[in-house]
Amino acid sequence: MAPAPPRRLWHVGTLTYTAAGLVGLFFWLLGGDFGFNLKERAVGVTLQLLMRQHHISDMLTGFLLATLPQIILLVVGPVVAYRSDRHRGRWGRRIPFLLVPTPIAVVAMVGLAYGPAIGHWLHEALGHWSPGEDGSVIITLAIFWALFELSAIICNAVLVSLITDVVPREVVGRFFGLFRFVSLLAGILFGYFVLGHVQEHYTVVFLGIAAIYGVSFTAMCLKVKEGTYPPVPPSERAPAGTGLGLRVRQVVDGLGNYCRDCFALPYYRWFFGSYALSTMAAVPSNLFILFFAQSLGISMATYGKLTALQFVLSLVQAYPIGWLADRFHPLRVSMVAMVLIALSNGVAFILVHDALTFGIAFVLCGTLWGFWFTASSAVPSALLAKPRFASLDSAKSIASAVGQMVLGPICGWFLDLHHHDYHYMYLWASALAGLALLATFVLYRKFVSYGGPDNYVAPE
Repeated sequence: MAPAPPRRLWHVGTLTYTAAGLVGLFFWLLGGDFGFNLKERAVGVTLQLLMRQHHISDMLTGFLLATLPQIILLVVGPVVAYRSDRHRGRWGRRIPFLLVPTPIAVVAMVGLAYGPAIGHWLHEALGHWSPGEDGSVIITLAIFWALFELSAIICNAVLVSLITDVVPREVVGRFFGLFRFVSLLAGILFGYFVLGHVQEHYTVVFLGIAAIYGVSFTAMCLKVKEGTYPPVPPSERAPAGTGLGLRVRQVVDGLGNYCRDCFALPYYRWFFGSYALSTMAAVPSNLFILFFAQSLGISMATYGKLTALQFVLSLVQAYPIGWLADRFHPLRVSMVAMVLIALSNGVAFILVHDALTFGIAFVLCGTLWGFWFTASSAVPSALLAKPRFASLDSAKSIASAVGQMVLGPICGWFLDLHHHDYHYMYLWASALAGLALLATFVLYRKFVSYGGPDNYVAPE
């Protein structure tokens, strides 16, 4: 008898997977991703509607939803990423930084669920010192929102790094395609079945999402196993000493190592800039498209169904785009997506004027953003040096954070000044997408100089 053909194996670092092992890895990662993205997609929009009931301004909305999270990211993100790259323990270097923040997010969502009740109690307790019932509720929601964002930012700083460490390079584009598929599925289920009811049943929504996220993300952390990593170079280990002097040296040395790791090479600076401009182009729609829909008389039930349709179209394209990213390189595919985003938003600025044209633009532009997010999600794994991946990836997030924390309130101020004419958000998006495309083209030229799609070696 002829010998049986050898089993196909996949390798990444010290990890080796059979086909069954790869399926198991994908199952647990995608299960955790479902809970994570349900939380990310549902909590923000539910909070927007809840705060709107308490008469929050567009400028304050921009600050709380765009600027405050980026301030937290600037403080926390680099520390978590730097520590994660250099952590060695029996749970791996990523899992501890994902597992610990999970109960924090659950507590924050429970706090948001009862935020109006707590705000009402605070208003009565403060008496004449109270900023008003609406003000007390908004302060309460802002505190729990900040706690929620703290957890989310810690997890975001490390989750893609975990995927890069445990998913083989040959299938990482398709994994991110499935990653987007699951994310969009969470958005579809929320948008179609839940969004139309969140204003009346926000407490149940927050509590349900807290339960789903807590169980699914904890299961992922316990089931996914990391490999072993090379030891930390002696020059990057903690300095000797005790007391305050040691702490100061640790901070100074860590900051110096982080800045050298991330910002020394112009190549990575162009990567950070292109990503920041790309994500900034999405800020106006993310913050104000819901309010635009309400200003045109679109009900939340209709808005939820439009959201679900947009997500269905993005879901259908997710895995093919992942395949295209593996076949042609994610940087190339994401550039094509950004061209389409710039054009579609420019046309929407000219043509959108009522509920019908809004609905068409909402679905089309949102689907193209789904195209970009799916393609670009694999770009860091394809471009960044593995030994300091989390640090580089966090620097990318820092660049994006700086842009978003400035842009959010400016957009809100501009819209307050122009009597809430929300169709200007398309003009902002088109202009920023054009700038992002130029920066990405420069990045691509430098990428080619380091070997291009076939022979690329990430610069150290």
